[in-house]
Amino acid sequence: MLIAADIELRRATVADAAALAAAHLRNVDHLRSIEPYRGPDFYTAETQAARISEDNGATWLLFDKAADGQVVGRLALSGIALGPLCSANLGYWVDGDYRGRGLIPAAVEEVCRAARDELGLHRVEAGTLTDNTASQRVLAKCGFTEYGLAPNYLHINGAWRDHVLFQRLLHDDPPAHIPK
Repeated sequence: MLIAADIELRRATVADAAALAAAHLRNVDHLRSIEPYRGPDFYTAETQAARISEDNGATWLLFDKAADGQVVGRLALSGIALGPLCSANLGYWVDGDYRGRGLIPAAVEEVCRAARDELGLHRVEAGTLTDNTASQRVLAKCGFTEYGLAPNYLHINGAWRDHVLFQRLLHDDPPAHIPK
């Protein structure tokens, strides 16, 4: 689906692994302050192919059609829990050269739609570093509400970092396996 005139959002496939690895390499410096440490193997097509294969179709990529379809962002739902919880954790990033274009809010909206309509989730959670106000604005714009602080939540850029936690409730229906 197009989320901007030149930007396509679609589910990742193993065939996208090399392009995703290249995007991560291009953005090492940009993502260093917000992402966990990644070893050298992370930046290979093989590792990215394995990650895509293991995610059960819950990774989306942003492609710039005007730049030969290069990957310029990633969104993923992890920790998907069905049953009475029906929840997942949302993570995302956008290429440093594509910040400020409104791509992530549009993509988050589509991922939340898929979480509700295709995966049957009730809730999506996301966390940001306490000083990542840009990401906090994205989440607020997309209907997420702040609900807590997780001290020493993730090891990022050489230290354990606190995170502000957000959630978005997608619907109030019972889980699919429970009669209405």
